[in-house]
Amino acid sequence: MMMKSPGQKRSTTMPDPVNLSAGIIGFSLLMYVLLDGTDLGVGMLFAWFIDADDRRRLASSILPVWDANETWLVLAGGAMLALFPAAYSQILSGLYLPLFAMLLALILRAVALEYRDQASPRAQRRLDTLFICSSALTAFLQGMLAGSIFGGVAPGGTFSFFTLFTVLCGAAAMTGYLLMGCCWVRWRLQGETGRQASLLASLFLVATLILILSLCLLMPGRFLAAWSLLAGKLLLLTGLALGVAIPCFLHGSRLLMPLMAVLLLMTCLMLLAMMALYPWLIPETLSLKEAASGPVTQQFVLTGLAIIIPMTVAYNSWAFWVLKGKVK
Repeated sequence: MMMKSPGQKRSTTMPDPVNLSAGIIGFSLLMYVLLDGTDLGVGMLFAWFIDADDRRRLASSILPVWDANETWLVLAGGAMLALFPAAYSQILSGLYLPLFAMLLALILRAVALEYRDQASPRAQRRLDTLFICSSALTAFLQGMLAGSIFGGVAPGGTFSFFTLFTVLCGAAAMTGYLLMGCCWVRWRLQGETGRQASLLASLFLVATLILILSLCLLMPGRFLAAWSLLAGKLLLLTGLALGVAIPCFLHGSRLLMPLMAVLLLMTCLMLLAMMALYPWLIPETLSLKEAASGPVTQQFVLTGLAIIIPMTVAYNSWAFWVLKGKVK
């Protein structure tokens, strides 16, 4: 019997750098959706809260944290470019229109949020309208981009990404972000505004679940692939339990519980989507291993991310701890 050398033994226990890279990008995207998705939901909620003082409090609740939340999108994009350049190139060339439209909407959203307090009442109303529209467009385009990648980036014309599946993905992203935004408002603003947010949260929860079910029916193969795994079954059952429990939490006395439950629900849904996509980056076109950069690049970038990601998590955690009180 041949004996393995110590070097061979160590190599079998080391994690695959390609899967590790994919996991880090997935983690960054998950953090972005949970954090900045909540901010986008608050921005869209301006359409339901028309009182000037309510809007001031809504804006004040996200002003200290929104820019740090978007750091996760920058991390995910930069990591994709360095770790999976082939996928980055194909996604950018196939989806350049919604990508640049989303970036423009993010810029307009930042302008509207940062300058509204310094504007006159008339200009403030216009900035609020811009804030609502840019937040909604950003959320919708992010859902469409995810749906386009999940369904395979079409190499066709400029608007080839525009399908029924991607439109429903965009709508699901909007309702999911609105649900997170409602739970955030319930926690941070409380009072009558929080009660109104609780009522809206029930509506957006139902809409989100209906849209997710519709997406599963449109593309059953991938979701059945996730269901075939034990982890997929656990995530789905956890998601169903949370979907039943969230309305109860919304009528309870613990203000933070609905937000935590909704964030966990979104985590389950995203993990299920990632499991359904694995081992592809672009389904049936480009796998993780085919899209990955060289081992030296992988090792260098992963080393840098091992430093940056904990620092970003620590900063986000500190910011939320400091600003956990009620907005007056």
